[in-house]
Amino acid sequence: MPQTGMHAADTTAGIDREQWSALLVCLAGGFVVFLDVSIVNVALPAISSHLHASGSGLQWIVSGYALAVGLLLVPAGRLGDIYGHRLLFVAGLAVFVAASAACGAAPTATVLVLGRIVQGAAGGVLTPQISAIIQQLFQGGARAQAFGAYASVAAVSSAIGPLAGGALIAAFGTADGWRAVFYVNVPIGLALIPLAVMILPGHVRVTGRRPGLDPAGVALLGLGIVLVLLPFIEGGWGEWRWWLLAVSAIDLAVFVRRERRVTDPVLDLHLFRDRSYTTGLAVITLYFAAFTPMFFIFTLLLQLGLRYTAIEAGAAITPFAAGAAVSALVAGRYAARRGRDLIASGLLLMLVGFLGTALVVALVPRHGTGWATLAPVLVAGLGGGMVVAPNQSLSLSGVPLSRAGTAAGLLQTGQRIGASIGIAAAGSAFFSTLRGHGSFADAYRNGIFVTAGLTAAALLLALIDRHRGRRARDETV
Repeated sequence: MPQTGMHAADTTAGIDREQWSALLVCLAGGFVVFLDVSIVNVALPAISSHLHASGSGLQWIVSGYALAVGLLLVPAGRLGDIYGHRLLFVAGLAVFVAASAACGAAPTATVLVLGRIVQGAAGGVLTPQISAIIQQLFQGGARAQAFGAYASVAAVSSAIGPLAGGALIAAFGTADGWRAVFYVNVPIGLALIPLAVMILPGHVRVTGRRPGLDPAGVALLGLGIVLVLLPFIEGGWGEWRWWLLAVSAIDLAVFVRRERRVTDPVLDLHLFRDRSYTTGLAVITLYFAAFTPMFFIFTLLLQLGLRYTAIEAGAAITPFAAGAAVSALVAGRYAARRGRDLIASGLLLMLVGFLGTALVVALVPRHGTGWATLAPVLVAGLGGGMVVAPNQSLSLSGVPLSRAGTAAGLLQTGQRIGASIGIAAAGSAFFSTLRGHGSFADAYRNGIFVTAGLTAAALLLALIDRHRGRRARDETV
């Protein structure tokens, strides 16, 4: 049992005040980490101007954060399982605050890139603890509700990032506005640290021998993740960078063989015997590969193609955040009973919304595009919010508490890998169309077709899982 005395809720109405307080602290920590995934994008022109950052430098300001997050997720989840999720949450948050302050004060682009890498590493330490703490505190319908709230915060923070960044730059000017994009994390984080120490549950100590960390396994897994992500986030190395994927396959094969032999593996391969977990990992990877690049290419269309300001472009994406926030909360209430139906329905709505934006961009004149895309963007957001919470709840339903951090870290690693692959694939389709003298509308159409294909693949997996779930339920009746 948690040392704070909190008990796990087992009904949809069983969330007490202590649990709710702990959940709010977790959601606030997740908010700042997810916000920094997207808020920096609209600040890149100002950073380029004032720090004289090269194109490669700007790319690493974004990709360095994503790479560091993906690298730390699984090892940090494992550390949380061993030493306590509250300890790792607080440590990650403290380093995140310090790195945010360093980014805001950065005198050169190189310092800013290094600060972003440290910031991403801290985010990678913090985020798997959130899912593990939810797993620790809640059960059944209450757990689904908590994951619904988490999915809502993740969707909102990621989607409003461009709007928030545009607002800060408008308020403080280009010279100081980009610094405010990083400084905004500092007061939030400083307020959260003492609350996390006081409110979050203590470590659930398992009787018997404390498991080891498996440093060699951590190194092999970390190298494999870096080798998978680098070809997608570093485009300046030429075609040879794709050979890194072959090297990563060899590295990960060695990692899997080793993990089967050690007593305390960093990644328990028994997780993959759970069909719900394996399917959920595949679905969430494809989901992030689909929805993350939609923001990327849509923002490029609006700002570069249609000459929208940063704040106007951010406002055009806001309906996705609003729709996802509402549907995630509703989906959390019904995830325990209708989880697979919700996932499939949400992916279908996303597919319709994405294709709807492409149709609108092709038919509506440029000055009316932002207004005309509000409806399909909202539909996509409503669908997106229906996916994450049920998928998270179903994926972790059979995972023991002793492996909750590791399992959650791997799910989020899938999200980072999916996002990197999706941005690379959709971005390639977008920019290759422009290089072929196509219009921005043509480029957006080709990019959105990539995201639609990824969404369709996730939908197919969800439908297969839904059919299997119904068949298994019928056999038990």
